[in-house]
Amino acid sequence: MIYVSPPLSSEDQAVLAEIHEMRRQLASVLRAPRRWQGGLRRTMLARAIRGSNSIEGYVVAEDDAAAALDDEEPLSADDRTWAEIRGYRQALGYVLQMANDPHFKIDISAMRGMHYMMLAHDLSKSPGQYRTGPIYVHDEKQDLVVYEGPDPGRVPALMEELAASLQADLDIDPLVRGAMAHLNLVMIHPYRDGSGRMARALQTLTISRQTIVEPAFSSIEEWLGHNTDDYYQVLAVTGQGSWRPRPDAHLWATFNIRAHHMQAQTVAQRVNDASEIWGELDSLVSTSQLPERVTGILYEAVLGYRVRRSGYMKMTEVEKHTATRDLGRLTDLGLLLPQGETRGRHYLAGDRLRELREECRRRRRPLMDPYPWMRARLTENR
Repeated sequence: MIYVSPPLSSEDQAVLAEIHEMRRQLASVLRAPRRWQGGLRRTMLARAIRGSNSIEGYVVAEDDAAAALDDEEPLSADDRTWAEIRGYRQALGYVLQMANDPHFKIDISAMRGMHYMMLAHDLSKSPGQYRTGPIYVHDEKQDLVVYEGPDPGRVPALMEELAASLQADLDIDPLVRGAMAHLNLVMIHPYRDGSGRMARALQTLTISRQTIVEPAFSSIEEWLGHNTDDYYQVLAVTGQGSWRPRPDAHLWATFNIRAHHMQAQTVAQRVNDASEIWGELDSLVSTSQLPERVTGILYEAVLGYRVRRSGYMKMTEVEKHTATRDLGRLTDLGLLLPQGETRGRHYLAGDRLRELREECRRRRRPLMDPYPWMRARLTENR
């Protein structure tokens, strides 16, 4: 027996309807090609990679996560962290490829393959293989064991049951199906390492199969990374210390519905931000008599990214001498500020771009919490 989807309240149904409406509006916007869409998609994926890995303690700057998408080397991540980030990037790439494939199904082989992609850089962690011993989740802050997974002998059958549920529960809202896939995998904890990241990637893959918005804009991995304490708390409340699925996982389901609503609001804000920022940059590029191709790299600088020549060359498909000339011109105008030398050479936003970033932040409206009672409930259960 595994965790099953709980009955939803009228409150849950209303919040889900709002999420799907926000997603429909976003899909409508994305159907019309716009120059800023590629940059926004890239930053959303970078934030998802960064968010999911930060939960496990593998923390990188957002622009380093973006560098992983481009097969670039990081500016500041250490070797161990970078290996984990690149592994996760491989698994996320698989999710993106399979999202719209009508012949693909999420089965045992797919899940084990994803886990191998994620951890193939460290064979000592048995990538793609189920654990053969007990597993314990340890709370470092409290120095306590907070969860014990099921006996390893039960793992293969439980994973088969999970895979079967993903083929059978097609009438359940995809956001709830994704949440339950996440919950079951993280509670079964089938791998020696990486079960948490696999659970979050599986959630993204599950919802991508039945949602109208592509994974870059529908994942909640970034939001979970920003709300790690609440995430661990709701898992603790739901799991109650050991593998013993109960019929009521309602708090977990509502926690995930809330996360989707908050992330959907955030994505809507970023779509508006990207449109406004690109409009400002187009004007700036035109008045400064710069080539249109520099707008994308200026956008990343506005976001706070460290700009590199190699990244600019990949983005624009220009040669080295052209990239050097363009970056030199942006530096002369004070739009970019050079930092470091040789391999570590990069550029930061100049005053005008930093002002644009702050203007954008001031225009944002606060997010609306669809479940204002949830934080108090989690604190109460702590």
